[in-house]
Amino acid sequence: MERRDFFKKAIVTAGAVATGTSTLEADETVHPIDNRKVSDIAFPEKRPLITYSDRPPLLETPREVFTSALTPNDLFFVRWHMPMIPNYINPNTFSISINGLVEKEIKVSLKELKTEFKQVELTAVLQCGGNSRTAFKPTAGGIQWGIGAMGCARWKGVRLKDVLKKAGLKKEAAWIGFNGEDKAVYNETANFVRELKLEHLNDNIILAYEMNGEDLPYLNGYPLRLIIPGNYSDSWIKMISNITATKEKQKLHFMEKAYRIPDNECECETPKNLVKKTKPIEEMNVNSIIGYPVTGTKVRNASPLVVRGVAFDGGHGIKKVQISIDGGKMWEDALLDDGSEGKYAYRAFTYTCKPKNSGKLTIMCKATNEKGEEQPFAKDIKWNHGGYKYNGIDEVTVEVV
Repeated sequence: MERRDFFKKAIVTAGAVATGTSTLEADETVHPIDNRKVSDIAFPEKRPLITYSDRPPLLETPREVFTSALTPNDLFFVRWHMPMIPNYINPNTFSISINGLVEKEIKVSLKELKTEFKQVELTAVLQCGGNSRTAFKPTAGGIQWGIGAMGCARWKGVRLKDVLKKAGLKKEAAWIGFNGEDKAVYNETANFVRELKLEHLNDNIILAYEMNGEDLPYLNGYPLRLIIPGNYSDSWIKMISNITATKEKQKLHFMEKAYRIPDNECECETPKNLVKKTKPIEEMNVNSIIGYPVTGTKVRNASPLVVRGVAFDGGHGIKKVQISIDGGKMWEDALLDDGSEGKYAYRAFTYTCKPKNSGKLTIMCKATNEKGEEQPFAKDIKWNHGGYKYNGIDEVTVEVV
């Protein structure tokens, strides 16, 4: 697949990326911003999305996409950390290096991955740990996402453990580090390197080269990316080109400083009293989103209204999704799909009601997983400085006419 001069095709378009911390003293959680305009300009291989930046590309999926178990490739959100991204990768010469504490350092080509290893496929949700960060007040540092920094796809590739087996891990190896092809502008800036503790390696962690039956889109990590189902996307390295086995955990900015939350029961803190002891964000919280209708939709009084959306968690499985149209006083079960995409995927849901009165109507959805964990109200989620792991009960407000 030729991807020559990929970014030369993109017209520069950007909205400023809001970062930093507010001077407000109070800490609270509200509903995420949900009215951002979709861009008039599409990036290559994408339909128009909500655009925060063109370098690095930061694109959010609109709410109305979240009505089915799979997210189309051209509507899938995009999150890069480093602005220097190769604008051409030749699949015929591309290879991934396996080095460090291995019996033999090797390079494996894309062709070898597709022909010399067992091929596997799984469906999993990819979600940024800062999804819905605009819900946190005062403003938490990072990209100010609405609800759409997530998607679900079928990923095809090979098991990471099979590739490591070919290199032969030495017995003292305890950590596996991953690096991709994106680079920082300045040498002083830390590369985006993430690590996985070897004891956490399992059959579901794969190196994927296909997404929903097609080559990975360039903006989603072509030609190869790491898939860690059930975990937030910070470790799903894109354009992965190097894997290093080590004995000790490395001193890395994106492990020691970034993508960490307070290590306490509520995973919370206050702006004036930041917690010193932290832990990495890993397993995703139970969550659900209404894809249809969206806020502002006009619906007919006394006519059937079908509410559609998706629910997911970190892999325990969704037990039920409930809908409320009276502010959360009464909840009724929605109808879930058959769950055939697996425990790491979206469960699509539908719920039919007949609005009885004209005027504004707020629809809320709440998911519960097989562990009994359920989404809290937005106001009950406690603040953290990174704006991570928001999973408040979702809501949209329509106009009944």
